[in-house]
Amino acid sequence: MRRGPAVAVLMLALAGFAACGRESADAGDGSGTAALTYLGIETILLDGDLVNFRVAVRGARGTDDVDAYARCAAAQYSLIRGFGFARHVRTNVAQSGGTWRGDAVYTISAALPDGTRTIDAEVTVRDCGARGIPTV
Repeated sequence: MRRGPAVAVLMLALAGFAACGRESADAGDGSGTAALTYLGIETILLDGDLVNFRVAVRGARGTDDVDAYARCAAAQYSLIRGFGFARHVRTNVAQSGGTWRGDAVYTISAALPDGTRTIDAEVTVRDCGARGIPTV
C-alpha cells in the first residue's frame, strides 16, 4: 500500500490548521501587548497642575489598554515636569474602525495627592517599560 502522498498532504493540512490556531490565540488571549499599535500621545496643559492626555491605540482589547497608555503618559509627563505623582481625574474612551482614543485628565504633584486613583510616577514608568507601553 502506498499512503505516502496522502499522508504528506494530510500532515501539511494539519500543520496549516495548527498555525492558524496559534495566530488566533496569540492575537486575542490578552497575554501581552504585541498586537497593540500605539499611535501617539498629545499632551495639553490645562492649568498649572491639570494636564490632558489624548492617546490613540489600534488593536486594543478594551478600555483597559487605553487607560494604561494614558496612565503611562501621565506618569512620564509628571517626571519630566519634576513631579513624582499624578492623580487620575477622568478618562473618556471612544472606538471607531479599530482605533481606540482616550481623552484623560490627570493632576500632577510633588507630594502624594489625596484620593484613591493616585500613581507613583517612577514606579508606573518602570512598569510601563516592562509592559512595552510607550510614554511621552
